[in-house]
Amino acid sequence: MSSITEENRLKVNGLLDPKKKSIFGQFYTPLPVCQFMASLFNTIQGDVRLLDPGCGIGSLSAAFADNLIQQKNVSSFEIDMYDIEPIVEPFVRQTLTACEYETGIRGIKFKSQFNLKDFILHSSSLLSSHKIEQPYTHVIMNPPYKKLNSTSDHRMALRRVGIETVNLYSGFIALATKLLAPNGQMVAIIPRSFCNGPYYYHFRDLLLKETSIRQIHIFDHRENTFDDVLQENVIIYCEKSNQEKKVKITSSPSADFHYDIESQEFVASDMTVREVDMDSVVNPNDQQKFIHIAASEREQIVVNSLSSFKSSLKDLDIEVSTGAVVDFRVADFLSHEFKDNAVPLLYPVHLGNEVTWPKEGRKPDWIICNSHTLSSLWQNKGSYVIVKRFSSKEERKRIVATFYDSKLPFDLIGFENKLNVFHHNKRGLDETLAKGLFGYLNSTLLDEYYRQFGGHTQVNATDLRALPYPDLNTLKRIGEKIINLSLTHKEIDYIVSREIFAMTGKRISDITLQIQEKIENAVSILKQLELPKAQINERSALTLLALSQHLPTGNWHDIQCPMLGVTPIMEWCKVYYHKQYAPNTREAFRRQTLHQFVSAGILVYNPDNPNRPINSPKACYQLTSEAFNLLKSFNTRDWDLNLKRFLEQQPSLVKRYAMERDVEHVVIEQNNEIIGRLSPGQHSKLIKDIILDFTKNFAPSSQVLYIGDTANKGIDQAKDELMKLGVRAEDHGKMPDVILYDSRQNWLYLIEAVTSHGPVDGKRYDELQKLFGMSTAGLVYVTAFPDKKTMTKYLADISWETEVWIADNPTHMIHFNGDRFLDHDNFT
Repeated sequence: MSSITEENRLKVNGLLDPKKKSIFGQFYTPLPVCQFMASLFNTIQGDVRLLDPGCGIGSLSAAFADNLIQQKNVSSFEIDMYDIEPIVEPFVRQTLTACEYETGIRGIKFKSQFNLKDFILHSSSLLSSHKIEQPYTHVIMNPPYKKLNSTSDHRMALRRVGIETVNLYSGFIALATKLLAPNGQMVAIIPRSFCNGPYYYHFRDLLLKETSIRQIHIFDHRENTFDDVLQENVIIYCEKSNQEKKVKITSSPSADFHYDIESQEFVASDMTVREVDMDSVVNPNDQQKFIHIAASEREQIVVNSLSSFKSSLKDLDIEVSTGAVVDFRVADFLSHEFKDNAVPLLYPVHLGNEVTWPKEGRKPDWIICNSHTLSSLWQNKGSYVIVKRFSSKEERKRIVATFYDSKLPFDLIGFENKLNVFHHNKRGLDETLAKGLFGYLNSTLLDEYYRQFGGHTQVNATDLRALPYPDLNTLKRIGEKIINLSLTHKEIDYIVSREIFAMTGKRISDITLQIQEKIENAVSILKQLELPKAQINERSALTLLALSQHLPTGNWHDIQCPMLGVTPIMEWCKVYYHKQYAPNTREAFRRQTLHQFVSAGILVYNPDNPNRPINSPKACYQLTSEAFNLLKSFNTRDWDLNLKRFLEQQPSLVKRYAMERDVEHVVIEQNNEIIGRLSPGQHSKLIKDIILDFTKNFAPSSQVLYIGDTANKGIDQAKDELMKLGVRAEDHGKMPDVILYDSRQNWLYLIEAVTSHGPVDGKRYDELQKLFGMSTAGLVYVTAFPDKKTMTKYLADISWETEVWIADNPTHMIHFNGDRFLDHDNFT
């Protein structure tokens, strides 16, 4: 069902009016996200009533239905769907028809209703008049995002049922919560903005009182989930229950969710996972009930550290406001040159640690003071702290503060609208207090804290009001230590961390700050080594740190050069850098970092035994001697020269190590073309026999789509061909050793080469069925052995409905009641 809705999603996106799409937040959910969301429901059984408000074409309902038909003990299934877009109706009907068919053939009673109505207006009316006949057992949604005016119809309708909120998405969630049955479950993808700030307090209060949060998934990188959405999204799974349990927090850099056969879960590349008490998500003493989503132990340390600061700006008698000058409204009174009655106008371009004004460029430096502008100008007295409202995606810090001491010789000053200004009644603050605030806002800890609930690149005054602040005396102590405004972030972090230690007795500088510094060091090294952009990320940085055994408190000249496998690398990241990756992300480490490091001459593969088979559990990696010596010189005067020499030698290094690896490689040729090079070993020899002898005898018209661990016929090359056959090939680690496709028979041959483990037994048969279940081609399951002696070890494990082929007797096939019986005598 999901495959149908994904095709329709792409069609409908092209039909929607872009302006209307933006106004109503019509951002339809991609298939992988739908599948992940549907997989989060803990139980689906008995009589199931599903609500899908803002359903679009029904992608989420289809994914839920795909999950439901895999469950046992489902008696009936009813779907209630809402949308206000008439264009989607025929596509929704198509989705519901598919759901009815799939449930019907499984004996599940099905009922559905599509409401071309406004969900909030319709359901709140039913709720207020007590006309809700039966609550829902499950809710799945991707609600629209749109601010609600205080007098809007939606706001008034929600108030009538006791809901106070400021956005359509939170209104959808709150209303659906009230429509849920006791112990009912809800999964939604929504902006992260509800986690903090006074505007969403009533919504947080309702959500936390009426449901228990079971899981939250966050996306590390902005704009990766929906192409057109700026907000940072989270996926939240709640249960209508007061029973508190552990909260599972997962994260991923992107939304490339796929089914992992080993864990039987939907996962994403580089997914992290941790379980925490609810008190770690919402501090019981926090009256605002902010929701903190710490995806790693390191992030949790940040939350815990700043929880010692409990003051608000109101407590400190400090205000923060958006700059009052909206330049396009007073364009006639702006100037690049001084004129009579002109005063300074500050833009983001004027900001650094201090204000640099005037500054040549496109932005005017002056605003003329007159009756049109006077109300927008402030007193040029005291010390202001200024924060840019917008940060670029590439900018290292989200919050960047500037100290301004009113040194310009004018009575008034203008702050442009893209600035946030800390002040007291439109005048500057006490100098020492302002310097303390400047230091605190520029600290790495506060920036890390803000990123955990800052939903986008924009830093609003509202966000800054929501932050915790040190008390007045602490801010002044920080200010007294900031003698020089050009302090480095490291120096500022030291000052702030000393204050935290004085209050809590906890030293954090040796943990969070040094971890962050070492990761940034490693990322910088990878950039200077000119690795591809896809490898410039935290996973690759941590891999480099692990393989050099570089501890957060260590120095680069003390690094080591051990041999490590993928699992020990991931464990090292968890223990020393507090980053716990999900076990099923091993392939991302291997194929998206380690392979590229080997190709770049940074690592050598299996240095202790180059002949080790590629699927050996003892496979390992080690820094090349040249890379090791280079890394030892990082942050020294020798680095630049050593880096230059390494890059000059890199092509010959890569060639040399490649030649060493290739000396014993098993080369596979077909039709006078090399289609693969495999690591030496019996397993690789058997794969070669499959390509040459099995195909000749049993699949002569087939083409080789995939050979495990080869560049020529690897997963990337196979994806497009398999997609044409209805198969989404995402996870290399779960693919069979060889895939052949016979277009004449329309058969896919899924072949496992077995020398020491891994026949197509019952478990592997089920795995392959799930992986290739959507294939439009017939499936032939084959276990290949080098000889009869090896086969006899596994004979009892081989699954029915499969075939067995033996390399030393290549013209015969042993048939285990498979439905693709191949008669070798009459084969044509």
